[in-house]
Amino acid sequence: MIDIRRAAAIGAAVTATACAAVALAPAAVAAEPAAQRTTAAPKAAAAQYNGVCGGGYAVVNSAQIGTKGTVFLTYNSATGKNCVVTIRNKPGKAVHMTASLGFASPTTTVTDTGYFTTYAGPVYLDARGLCVTWRGEISGEVAGKNGTNCGSRAANR
Repeated sequence: MIDIRRAAAIGAAVTATACAAVALAPAAVAAEPAAQRTTAAPKAAAAQYNGVCGGGYAVVNSAQIGTKGTVFLTYNSATGKNCVVTIRNKPGKAVHMTASLGFASPTTTVTDTGYFTTYAGPVYLDARGLCVTWRGEISGEVAGKNGTNCGSRAANR
């Protein structure tokens, strides 16, 4: 019990110190000359799911592909099918992209790969009750997950 109380007292002191530092931080920044302030570069807007899989499909998982885009895993509970689409943050000149969806037993993978301006896919697979492996690629950057969303609409991360 003594160690718990001591830890609580230390935690309170650390919290109070951190709060005081935060309270002083805006004044310190305001006093700093504008020329010395640095601002972070604006982040690229994250890609949004574009509905390309069709009606009845809902996003159940996703993964950022660096700063280039997002790969989305969707599921249609009425059909038991999954769909994957890879979407760029900023459409533009055609670049190499991939959307891939599969499962281990039996070994099955469906892939759409090529040079696209906006998105790769959609690719579909009937995976009712099975774990799926899915990934997207944009210009050499890859993201996705192995063996997720096993037999339910809920994302298993």
